[in-house]
Parts: sequence; structure tokens; C-alpha cells
Amino acid sequence: MVVRKGSAKPERETHSDSVRDLKDLTRLIQTAPGFAEMLASLKNDRSATLDGAWGSAAALATAALGLHAPELILIVLAHIGDVDDFRDDVAGFAGAVPEIFPFSENSLNDKRPDHEVFGKRLRLLRQWSDPEKERPARFVVASLQALMQAVPTAETIRKMSRTIRVGETIRVEELAGWLLDRQLTRVEVVEVAGEFSLRGGILDVFPADAAEPFRIEFFGDDIESIRPFDPETQRSLGLRDFLTLTPLISLESSALGHAADALPEGTWVALVEPNDLREEGRNHLARLEDVSGTFDVETTFAKLFKKPSIAVSTLASASLETTCNLRVESVERFSGELGRVKAELDAASSGDRVLIACHNQGEVDRLAEVFADTNLARDGRLSLIVGHVRAGFRSLDAKTLVLGDHELFARTDVRRPTNRRRYESRAIDSFLDLNEGDFVVHLNHGIAIYRGLEVLDKGDDHADEALALEFAEKSRMYVSISKIHLVQKYVGGGGKATPMLSRIGSSAWEKRKKRVADAVIDLASELIDIQAARESKPGIAYPSEDSRWLAEFEASFPYQATPDQVTAIDAVKTDMAKSRPMDRLICGDVGYGKTEVAMRAAFKAIDAGKQVAVLVPTTVLAEQHHRSFSERMAEFPFVIEAVSRFRPKSQIKEVLKRTAAGTVDILIGTHRIVQKDVIFKDLGLVVIDEEQRFGVEDKEWLKTLRSTVDVLTLSATPIPRTLHMSLLGIRDISNLETPPPDRKAIETRIARYDEELIKRAIRRELDRDGQVYFVHNRVYDIEALAHKIQAIVPEARILIGHGQMTGEKLERAMLAFVRHQADILVATTIIESGVDIPNVNTIFIDQAD
Repeated sequence: MVVRKGSAKPERETHSDSVRDLKDLTRLIQTAPGFAEMLASLKNDRSATLDGAWGSAAALATAALGLHAPELILIVLAHIGDVDDFRDDVAGFAGAVPEIFPFSENSLNDKRPDHEVFGKRLRLLRQWSDPEKERPARFVVASLQALMQAVPTAETIRKMSRTIRVGETIRVEELAGWLLDRQLTRVEVVEVAGEFSLRGGILDVFPADAAEPFRIEFFGDDIESIRPFDPETQRSLGLRDFLTLTPLISLESSALGHAADALPEGTWVALVEPNDLREEGRNHLARLEDVSGTFDVETTFAKLFKKPSIAVSTLASASLETTCNLRVESVERFSGELGRVKAELDAASSGDRVLIACHNQGEVDRLAEVFADTNLARDGRLSLIVGHVRAGFRSLDAKTLVLGDHELFARTDVRRPTNRRRYESRAIDSFLDLNEGDFVVHLNHGIAIYRGLEVLDKGDDHADEALALEFAEKSRMYVSISKIHLVQKYVGGGGKATPMLSRIGSSAWEKRKKRVADAVIDLASELIDIQAARESKPGIAYPSEDSRWLAEFEASFPYQATPDQVTAIDAVKTDMAKSRPMDRLICGDVGYGKTEVAMRAAFKAIDAGKQVAVLVPTTVLAEQHHRSFSERMAEFPFVIEAVSRFRPKSQIKEVLKRTAAGTVDILIGTHRIVQKDVIFKDLGLVVIDEEQRFGVEDKEWLKTLRSTVDVLTLSATPIPRTLHMSLLGIRDISNLETPPPDRKAIETRIARYDEELIKRAIRRELDRDGQVYFVHNRVYDIEALAHKIQAIVPEARILIGHGQMTGEKLERAMLAFVRHQADILVATTIIESGVDIPNVNTIFIDQAD
């Protein structure tokens, strides 16, 4: 307590020591000049303004406001992509997770409705229309674009809904037909919203606005029970007396209204950056081809202004309304280098408390160790908590510097979805099923075309099914089902797309089989030699127990590891603990987590004092891996370097010199790192990304390595030889088949060239700040196509890439696209395997034939 001179009463001073978590900031921000007056204005149904909201301070201010709102506060943002991050910020400051009123990429009249988004919007509309029956969430975050989209009125929702009750008499077929007519999809097993299944007297349905599916059991035509159930375990979650179904149907404009009209009494509205809101709203409207069912910007603002509203801005603006000025400053960027971050953070704090929000407990533990020897930690001015802060700021009133852990090391902010059910894709049953027209191989006669099954009459009322095979010169052979083991599906090994058919009775097939047999013997000898060398030469046996650093590194993984990832990581660790050199293949689709498996293996090797080489097929992938490894391991004293054509020769020479001296822990590069002038002081692990894309000389170098050091191969599409070696047990294999949580299935549409379709799809991507990949099959007119696309969407930034460009020019175009310096890439080939461009959601393939 301090007593001001001439004051009769002591005045409380704000102590930074009282700030121990994000919610403490919410309390202290309410002491900002004008905050009380602003609250009074809102409570009297008047508007107000709030400025100085730098970074995540806007979320902090709206969180503090929401705690005083009579019913709820609706927070409106300009960019669709900011909604999730802002929600997570508010959740940390307010201690309650806000609801999101989502933007729908499909209209209510779309032939492919988005039941999940429709259901989320519908759930909130129900809460708002009857707040006494179901208490609405205190915080709701929405983009202006989502609020501009029309919603069914309360009366329309009532009319389009159907309530069924236990004991009601109804034919199950009639109810299933009602669901089918309203665009629900009939499936074998219900997994996601908008699906239903019918098995005898059991109807499973996943309503769009429900958190889980329901099982309706019939006894004859009577509803015997209604139970919500878990779609993964199929276990019942209780009993219900009734169920209200509100399917997504096409609606007339007279049945639609504005979402703001449904907001309950006692709602406050926070408009974050009003100028940006108007600009982005107009841009969104300009991109729409069909504006039916969409309100304009001014109408939306007029609807929102009917509620007590507050304009939240970074910079002060002229206003006659009650104004609160947050005493908040922006934060300068950190270098991201471990050796400099400590001093930078100490200098940036200027004696204030520092509060760092980490994305999990593992990161808290690691940063506590990193900063243990700093003045901040010794003085007790450092607080590390689990939370989310997208953009840091300094609160002058709280005397606190607030940061997100990702800002210290220049990492991409990773936000994971919350409270979402995980749906796993179903595996393909078989890849060897024969279809008419497929190429097959007969063991004794060679390559033919499968022409289907035919029934052969053998006389005496006996018939036999046989495979009809067509060889060269239209000659046919019928193979009895009993001898189907003689026929296998043809699997091409590259080269000609269409194999040459064999001639029945020719000796060519026998000669070909002999050549293959000789090659197999040579391959077997080679493999035996490698295997013998691996068994005879002792490799590197790493410690079987994980070090504390490795445990912290794994705990700081910002995603939830899939079961397949966990299995693969355990297998790799087991291999590395053995004295025999590891040779394991990690096989999985792009985005399934192969790189994380490789990073943990690399960490274990470096932690044991060894060096790691990461070999990739393209410069683009080398740059991307260098960024990924550097960001992931930023808090550890590891030196990670990359060699590519984009780096000056003098830098490459210096990197190779330090690699030979042992001061570089991880070296990432293309075939450049397999050249003779690249020497490692103590190489312990080689990670190979897409081995099949390297040349013969490179593979010879790799062949010698396999007998001395651990080798980990990553591949989304292994060649038959590599896969066969793994299946034979010569090379170990781990399959990543489980998709990450919330990974959506790829949707493919085949259509004629349609400029309107292209325009709608591209503008939808631009709306979500995404990117588009446009594949064309000819070089000579690719620039003309790019000009045509530019005319269709003049606001888009377009790059061109094709095989006749120089390698450096093409790679620079790819890098620019990966870095989001363009919206559309028009190219003649699919993106390099393994290159991750998270913003790409739409790919056009022109002239797919």
C-alpha cells in the first residue's frame, strides 16, 4: 500500500507480483483509464470505443467485458482465419471456452451441404432463441462473413424440425425416407453429422445439430427407445424421451433472417477493428457470384448496432463515444536463436514481470530449464503457464510482458482443435481385386488382359466358371477358377504405361522369366552381402532409456500423436538401442506424421553425441525440412544447417568445414551431401526422404552406409523393390495408416472446363486466405492459361512453374508459393512429394487425361 501526499486514505498500487496467470490480467485490465465509464455506457444501452488493443490484448479486453455482459458478448472479427486463435486467447483470459458461430463455405441451397457447420450454427440459434431453456455460452466469436450469411428464422426452424418420441407409432421406412429426402446420407455405419443407417428395426441417425449420433430402436412400428451413443465404441450414452431432428433443406428467402436478430436480450457486441471489418466484408461480397442469402455489410452493421456495442481498435480514432484507452504496448520480435533469446527477453522485460503462455506442460518444463540461469528466474519475475497467446503485448498497468512460447523462437503458432470428435478413415479392403480390362500375368504364358468371368458348359449338366484372358493377336485362354493361383494382377514397375501382350506358344515369355530369375539372384546376393555386413559389423547402440531432454522434446509436441506414430517411434527407439545398424522404412501419406518420427530419432542420436544427415530429393524440401527441424528444436543447443543451391558457395564451404569438425549436429540437403567433399566427424543416423527419387550413384553411397550407421527411410509411395524388401523382413517397416485428428477426406469432382466453377472455387479459397494449385498438361500455352485465370480472378497473385524452366527458377517459384507469396500456382506437374503447403485446399487438374 502507498499513501499519496495530502491523501487521507491509502490508495492501492497495482503490483506485478499479483499476475500469476492469464485470468489475473483480466482482473487488472479493468483498472485501465475509462474502463469503468465504458462499462457504464454499455449497461445503459449506449456504444463505446476501446483503443490500444495491441496483439492479444484485444482478446484480453473482450474477455474482461464479457464477464460483465448481462447475457453474452458477441465478438466479431474481420478475417475468418483469425476466429479459432482469438477464441483460444479469450478462453485463457476468461477461463471459459467461447462458442464459434462458424462461416459456411456452402450456401443453404448447395447440392453438397455442410451438415457439421449448419449444425453448429443451428445449435447457437436454438440457444439464443430460448435462453431460459438452454443457457447460451457467455462468449461467442464470429467472423463478419459468417454473420452476413442468412440463417433460418426461429419460426422456420420450428416448421422444418420433426420431433419423435418414445412410444410413438411410425414406420421406420417412412422415417428413413424422410431423412433421405432432406439430404442426409445413408451409410453402413454412422460416423459424422448428416449420416444415417438402417438395419432392420434399428435406425442410427447423426443430426446436424447434435454432439453425438442417436440409435432409435423399433418394436414393430413403435419406437421402443432413443439412445445417444459413441460412434467409435458404439456404446450407449444414456436414454432420451424424445429427439428433435432439424435437417438441412433448401429454403426460400422469406424463410431466412439475419443471425443478429436471433441474439437474446442482454447481448453486447464487440467489433474488433471496425475499418477492417467493413473492408473485408465488402471484399467477401464482391467475390460472391450469387449474393442471395447474404446480407450486405451496412445492413449487418445496422443489425449489430441495435445491441450495445463497443469498437475495439489498435489505434485511437476520433469518436464522441465513451472511450477506454488500454495502456498496452506492442512487443518487438525475438531472433529465435537460443543463445540470444535469454538476453533479448531480459532486455525486453525492462524490469517488469514476464508471463509466457506455453501450449503444453512439456514446453513449460523445457522453458523453465532454458531460463533457469537468467535474471528473470532468479528475481522471481518469470511465470510459465499452460495457455494460449497468439500475439504478445506489454501491459503497463499490470507491469507485465505477456508472450506466447512460439514468439520466442520464431515458430509458427500451432493451435489444436478442442472438443472435437475424432473420426478415423476406413481402410481399403483389397488392392488386388480384378476388374474387366485389367492387365494380368499368367505364370506359364505371360501378360494378358482380363476379360471377365465366363461360365463354360462341360456337358453332363456340369458347368465351370473360368477367367477369360486375352493375349496378343486376340487369342483367348480360359483359366478355371480352381487354377486361379496361376494368374496375378500385373503391377508395372515404371517405364511403359501399357505392357506388351504375350503370344501364346512363344518362347519370349520363358526367356523373360529367365532374365528376371538371374536379376533376382543378383539382387538376393546384394541383399545378403548388405545383411551380412550389418550383422557382422557392430553398429551404434544408443541408450535404451530416454534422456530428460528427449522426454521434454516429446512432451512439447504441439499435436496429439496418432497410435501409429507412437508405435513407429517405439520401434525406431528399439532399433537404435540395438548394436545392429537400423534400416527401417516409415511409410505413410503426406501429413500423417513421418517427419515427427524422424525428428525424434534425430534428437536421440544428437543427444548421444552423434551427427545426423537428412537427405531429400529437392531443394524446396530441403528448405522446408530445415525450417521444420529448426523450429521444432529451437529451445535446444543444437546446430542445424542446410546446403542448397540457394546458399552462396562460401556459406556452403563454411558449413561443410564445421560439419567435418563436428560442430554441426544436423545437416540437411539434396544429393549435394553425398558428394566426396562432405565429411562427418561422427555420423550416427541418416534420414532419407523418398529414396526412390535418388540416382544410382547416390544409392551406392547409401548402400555402404547401411552397414555402418542407422538409416531411417521416409516414403509416401515406396517403389515395389523397397516395399518388397520390407515385406520380406530384410528392411523393417512401420506403416502410418491412422490419419491425424480432424483430417478431412479429399473431395474429387470431375467436370467440364467452367470459368464460373473456377471463379467460385478460387474466390472461396481467397476468402479463407488459402491457396490454389492449378495443374496444366502443356507448356506451350501455360502462360495463356495463367492470363485467363488472372482475368477470371484479377485480385489473385499468380505464379507459373513448368519443366522447361531452369531448376533454380522453378524452385524459387515453388518456394515463393510455399511461403504464401502467391495465391495460385499454375504448373505442369503435381507438387513434389512430401512438400507440405498447409494453405492449399483446392487443386485443379486441367485436361486430366
